[in-house]
Amino acid sequence: MRLMKKATAVAMASCMALSLAACGGGEAETTAAAAAETTAAAAEEAADTTEAAAEETTAAAASGEVANKDKPLVWFNRQPSNSSTGELDMAALSFNANTYYVGFDANQGAELQGTMVRDYIEANIDTIDRNGDGVIGYVLAIGDIGHNDSIARTRGVRNALGTAVEANGAVDSTPVGTNTDGSSTYVQDGTLEINGKTYTVRELASQEMKTAAGATWDAPTAGNAIGTWAASFGESIDVVVSNNDGMGMSMFNAWAKDQGVPTFGYDANSDAVAAIAEGYGGTISQHADVQAYLTLRVLRNALDGVDIDTGIGTADDAGNVLSENEYVYNEEQRSYYALNVAVTADNYQDYLDSTVTFPAVSNQLDATAHPTKKVWLNIYNAADNFLSATYQPLLQKYDDLLNLEVEYIGGDGQTESNITNRLGNPSQYDAFAINMVKTDNAASYTGLLSQ
Repeated sequence: MRLMKKATAVAMASCMALSLAACGGGEAETTAAAAAETTAAAAEEAADTTEAAAEETTAAAASGEVANKDKPLVWFNRQPSNSSTGELDMAALSFNANTYYVGFDANQGAELQGTMVRDYIEANIDTIDRNGDGVIGYVLAIGDIGHNDSIARTRGVRNALGTAVEANGAVDSTPVGTNTDGSSTYVQDGTLEINGKTYTVRELASQEMKTAAGATWDAPTAGNAIGTWAASFGESIDVVVSNNDGMGMSMFNAWAKDQGVPTFGYDANSDAVAAIAEGYGGTISQHADVQAYLTLRVLRNALDGVDIDTGIGTADDAGNVLSENEYVYNEEQRSYYALNVAVTADNYQDYLDSTVTFPAVSNQLDATAHPTKKVWLNIYNAADNFLSATYQPLLQKYDDLLNLEVEYIGGDGQTESNITNRLGNPSQYDAFAINMVKTDNAASYTGLLSQ
């Protein structure tokens, strides 16, 4: 085969030389002959390279080897996107034919959290205005100003409470710092009509909870912030709102619990759900049980070479299947989104253990039909309460059910290199699940897989 390809290449080069010689004589013929020799050599080299690549591909296919750039990849928790505009990074989301994102419907959940806070205020209006000044004052803990989930939750609360203002065609999610006089341009005073009386709603203060080292969604920072705010204008704080339960519980335990101030978070972490019995106002379950399942399920399906909907919208051979009430799939965005549920005093007992797998998808796969595969999976911040106390324990249960051997890598929440440095040999894994430190940094990972 190789001799035939070389002969063909040389023959083509000779034809090119004859055509050049026909254009003139003498020097042209010499030039043509030289060109022919050069072209023939290049063609022979190209033929060798092409044949070698073909033989390598054939050998890889025969041995079952897959290039790292073609292995199944799922982004989770942090959707590849521009942290300033929120625009999705479709190059990362379509890195290869088996690349997807798994998260939750951020906008639906954000709206749900805002509505939960407003409903609580309306139901408890007779007691919630602690100093009786007619102003329902709230403080807001913002997780990460560059994270689209954090942005959505801030917008959801401001929309529901009437404090939102628009900037560049969208609700402004900028932290106000301190706004006790209502003069901030990032928000406005809202109003609520309750029982024939008009109340003012004001965002008294908000800030990104970020450490000096750069870690965001930081619970201790939130605990310190509520102490500072309480010392300055504590009698005006009627409600505490947080972008997640980690920060929410820190503020609740540091101050709000003793003061009887309702606190609202997000994630339905077990400690936050249990705290509802002690005055924690409520939280949002982002169906972490469904998210964790989907994170590993899409990899399992790709590794098995079956339809991506298997065990998701279509029952698998073990009977695992989800309903349309638990998730949505956006084909254009190549993204699976779990749906959210409000957890309040009315239903919190159903959510006390956040690490229980979802019953509809808790059936063990047969190891013969679904042999064990190795997965590299990273958690952007090993200290993140939701990821460490809820998400990873769920993943560790599902990896057994789905016959996946997962290596869990914990990041520091600050730098991408803290994680990527531990992906030194991607060839030893069959698939990858990635949770970035920053949503902009997908190329840090795809670059490694493309080498």
